[in-house]
Amino acid sequence: MPDNYFVRYVPLLIHLAVVTIIPVGMVILSWFVGQHKYNKAKMSAYECGMEPVGDAQSRFSVKFYLVAILFILFDVEAVFMYPWAIIFKDLKNAGAALFAYSEMLVYVLIVLAGFFYIWKKGVLDWNKKLPGDRI
Repeated sequence: MPDNYFVRYVPLLIHLAVVTIIPVGMVILSWFVGQHKYNKAKMSAYECGMEPVGDAQSRFSVKFYLVAILFILFDVEAVFMYPWAIIFKDLKNAGAALFAYSEMLVYVLIVLAGFFYIWKKGVLDWNKKLPGDRI
């Protein structure tokens, strides 16, 4: 092993150089090799085929953001439940199965209470107009 401490970082620096050079090289190569002929089909609306109308700064309904936050919330719930399900067998062998099960049952009941609350408030109903919504 060499005495110089920084020699250990040479493989990392080589890796970083390769990781930087390859993508930059691909972009530069595509710029030189690719065609730059603009036509009507190339400049048309992408994917859905709808022509953009209005300002790009248009406002979204709050419901969109609420549903996005709820999606993240229920994903986090699944992230907490998965490790619990993995170690439940070990907890059962250790004699703590009833405690672990009741702990997860309380957690799921709290999440379900929140779910039923937002359901009753109408957050999940996209067609319902709220008092402050504009057309």
